[in-house]
Amino acid sequence: MSKRFTSLALTAHPPATGHHGRGRSRRVVAPVAAVCVLVAGAALTGCGQQRDADVYTVLNSSTDESYHRWDAEAMARCGKRLGVTIEQQSVPAAQVMTKALRMASSKSLPDIVQFDASEMPTFADAGGLTDLRSLGLSTEDVPEGIVDFGSYRGTYYGAARSVNTLALFYNKDVLDKAGVEVPTTWAELRETAKLLTQGKRYGLALSAGGAEDGVFQFLPFMWSNGGDETDLDSPRVVEALDYWKGLLGDGSLSKSTVNWTQADVNDQFMAGNAAMMINGPWQVETLNTDESLHWGIAPIPVPEAGEDSVGPLGGAVLTVPNTGDEAREKTAGKIVACLSSEEEQLTYALNSWMVPANAKAAAVWRERVPELDSLADQVAVARSRTAKLGAGWSSVSLALQSAFQSALTGQSGETALKRAQQRATSGN
Repeated sequence: MSKRFTSLALTAHPPATGHHGRGRSRRVVAPVAAVCVLVAGAALTGCGQQRDADVYTVLNSSTDESYHRWDAEAMARCGKRLGVTIEQQSVPAAQVMTKALRMASSKSLPDIVQFDASEMPTFADAGGLTDLRSLGLSTEDVPEGIVDFGSYRGTYYGAARSVNTLALFYNKDVLDKAGVEVPTTWAELRETAKLLTQGKRYGLALSAGGAEDGVFQFLPFMWSNGGDETDLDSPRVVEALDYWKGLLGDGSLSKSTVNWTQADVNDQFMAGNAAMMINGPWQVETLNTDESLHWGIAPIPVPEAGEDSVGPLGGAVLTVPNTGDEAREKTAGKIVACLSSEEEQLTYALNSWMVPANAKAAAVWRERVPELDSLADQVAVARSRTAKLGAGWSSVSLALQSAFQSALTGQSGETALKRAQQRATSGN
């Protein structure tokens, strides 16, 4: 483990998944104005639905059997500790926001909502969330960058249990047979990917699809090159997109990359159709099902040697909706505190291969899974997607998605990003 990472202790740059991570599906972006109307109505009139005083509901995206089970077990432990019953209502990740809005409109909001951190600011901006510090939650052992990850305009609304980011996964056998080292710079990545492209196998797989998956994967290239989400048509961002175009022009990327999700990328890697891939820890459980696949993990290459590989901080945060029922909100805060406690974070992270948000839990995690050191290094300098733009991130994301589709199917990167900046600014 690097000394630099040990000293950083997971302090991310003021920054944010999957859970922007795990299998990120296509998301529905709700207009902020519509969110404000629906949420404000629910918050001002309180909960219109009669509730069982000892039963609390958590809305999350744990539809995967393993994640649903892990959450159920954690909720059972915390429920026993607090003397209440905690039930989870799981919907696909793309439906959490829309489901929460429907529940707000019918005054039946759950006690806790687990939002993807990139979506939380939209609900917070509408006044729909409760300040977790006012409910007694402490951030003492949470690194500043991860506190920022769950905050909006300086208020702490979302407690993360774990965080994630992207890294470079590689097939050890393929690289060893070719006699090449794991690339660390853009030049090395392009050269290595070109060398390893043979037959049906591409040198590299990544997601550039027209959804948040593609944006998440582009950010390490944009940010590591000095690009910024507030200036999409700057030379630094253009260089990053042109780098992707160069990989595609070399034949090192499949033309299908414009349609792939991160799950598709993992499928291609496991099938032997890619020697390397950009992906996240949510794929580790699946990767480990193939004992014949010998994979390794490394930081995403950077433009020049010695620079930081800066990726997006991903994951989900537990929030307490502002329902007007202060007693239930206080108990919901205790549930969030339990679920995000050091002990529960470590259990969840060891199951899911994510990095615990709590610094003490993260230190134990690093000892238990040393093979993921490179991922931890990436988390240490990762940024939040919404730190600068808050609820405005969705417009930038949609603009970038359109830019990828245009640039990787023929348009120049500069032209595509000029149009993206116009769309992000105008909201159209």
